[in-house]
Amino acid sequence: MSSSYCSPSDIYPSITYNDARAAIDWLCKAFGFTTRFVVPGLDGRVEHSELSIGSGVVMVGSPKLELGRLSPIGMAGVCQALNVYVEDPDEHYRVAVAAGARVIRELRTEDYGARGYEVLDPEDHVWYFGNYRAGSYWDA
Repeated sequence: MSSSYCSPSDIYPSITYNDARAAIDWLCKAFGFTTRFVVPGLDGRVEHSELSIGSGVVMVGSPKLELGRLSPIGMAGVCQALNVYVEDPDEHYRVAVAAGARVIRELRTEDYGARGYEVLDPEDHVWYFGNYRAGSYWDA
């Protein structure tokens, strides 16, 4: 494994998809992620992968029933959302919607100035993309 790059992030969300290979392709096309590393498994499974966008990284994999890790597709709700900084929310929105992202919160400018939108991916993971960076309103 190369040690030439390490993400500056200290949190790496791990996301489960029934069809992880298709999800990786879609996340790259719709949201602008870059595939960095994929560990294939038997029968088309993805045992582990790493995708990057900006300085962030997400890990995508196939279900692991023994750990209770399932795709949220078909569930009544979810208990998480992934929030991603993008420089141009308007252009990102256009590309994501054209690729089939299902809008659950339209692109808008918030009272505090951030601009963004919220969508579902093909397996119902919730994503928020906007120009807000966590910590912008923290006391120094």
